[in-house]
Amino acid sequence: MMSDLRSQAEGMGLRFLELIPDSALDPDLIAQVPVEWARSHCMLPLRIEGEVCVVTADIDQVQQQEDLALLIGEDLKPVAAPRDIILQGIERCYYSRDDSPDDFLRGLVHEGDPVRPLVQGGSDLLAEAEKAPVTRLINLILLEAVKRNASDIHFEPFESRLRVRYRVDGNLYEQSSPPKHLEDALVSRLKVMGRMDIAERRLPQDGMARVRVGEREIDVRVSTVPVAEGERVVLRLLDQQATLLPMERLGMSPAVLTGIRGLLAAPHGMIVVSGPTGAGKTTTLYAALGQLDSSRRNIMTIEDPIEYQLPDIGQIQVKPKIGLTFAQGLRHILRQDPDIVLVGETRDRETADIAVRASLTGHLVFTTLHTNDAPGTVSRLIDMGVEPYLLASSLRGALAQRLIRRLCPHCRREAVAPSSQLAELGDELAARAAGQPVWEPVGCERCLEGYSGRMGVFELVRVDMALREAIRRGSSGSDELRALAVTAGMRPMVADAVDRLLEGATSLGEVLNVAAA
Repeated sequence: MMSDLRSQAEGMGLRFLELIPDSALDPDLIAQVPVEWARSHCMLPLRIEGEVCVVTADIDQVQQQEDLALLIGEDLKPVAAPRDIILQGIERCYYSRDDSPDDFLRGLVHEGDPVRPLVQGGSDLLAEAEKAPVTRLINLILLEAVKRNASDIHFEPFESRLRVRYRVDGNLYEQSSPPKHLEDALVSRLKVMGRMDIAERRLPQDGMARVRVGEREIDVRVSTVPVAEGERVVLRLLDQQATLLPMERLGMSPAVLTGIRGLLAAPHGMIVVSGPTGAGKTTTLYAALGQLDSSRRNIMTIEDPIEYQLPDIGQIQVKPKIGLTFAQGLRHILRQDPDIVLVGETRDRETADIAVRASLTGHLVFTTLHTNDAPGTVSRLIDMGVEPYLLASSLRGALAQRLIRRLCPHCRREAVAPSSQLAELGDELAARAAGQPVWEPVGCERCLEGYSGRMGVFELVRVDMALREAIRRGSSGSDELRALAVTAGMRPMVADAVDRLLEGATSLGEVLNVAAA
């Protein structure tokens, strides 16, 4: 097909593109072209070497080319390219367009202007230019958040204003605020998106929505709670492309990666991933499941909520209102002849007991806990009421993790670390970092406060005979367990963070946040 199009283009003396370079994409050329028109006709105006062109997969679309030339007010030189290449170029070009909420808010309707009733519109954020003002504003806010890789959007009502903030790389950043008089309409639109009751304003509600950015699907978890000045709404953006990563892309050191793969090869036992909320535990668990052969084994999960649907894996959503708790769901999973079980979070003694006993009866069980370090997993489970002798027999290993911000490679600068700050790392790590070049954040137009993205730091403990015996004795002292874990080969998380520091990937301030935890 490509060869036929190439031959046709060459026969007519037209240029043929196998790829559309980024330099040819000009968002200004598509300002008046609806994205659905460009997709349906598979045509895109480009600027190639200063010349305005139109790339098409059908050279015979003469009338459409003339319509496009009239729409953008430019004479267009036809260029040929395969259909899939053009469609990819359309998504890239419209995604790069600077449609920010700030510009829209400056021209928004004034107070007292009528706001049309809200209806559920299309789900593609790139195709929302013609929607009602409130709908369009919501979609521009969502699109801007996706472009900035935000994990959450906060709509916070106050007496005289409505504040909007994005959570990027773990921190909240305030955005341009919509007019206060649009607050009710915005909240109602968000509730409609999440299939929630727009008339209920006295009780908290939860909902789910799904939007598209071209071919990219993003799930949106909607949460509302009543506050003194109205309703606060938080949107959690769940980007499948960002979360469903292979193990190799999680940033683990070779030693940790090898250790995790060794744990995954175990026929049974319990593996725990620990860390604070937002530390990437779910991403790690999904990556671990992706390493397992689901065609030969029955893999089932129970989660709250199911963040992403995984192929060939049975996933159960916790529903406490009807009695489907983690413990109750786990009991029924064990009657489904599973080989591998993932428990989204161990929150209570009942769930912990069932998970431990399941791992002792031939199942490989994954779960998460909120602990500060890997050895703390033992203390937490014993505190929950798990019998030490059962835990000693079931626990295979624990992985603790945190996310630290990555320095922007475009503006970071070399610095000398103060000895007083290095001392907070401990004698061994301070001596290792002393005299070594480190980098600090500066800040530029490509980043936020000198940082761009985050990466994981890890510590892995694999339970050996000495550690198993200490657990069996009922030892839950953090110092003893940590010393035994280090003897068993655990490398502390702060040492992993120092590695990232000396590589120039992060700053000393970020490393000290890990050391202080």
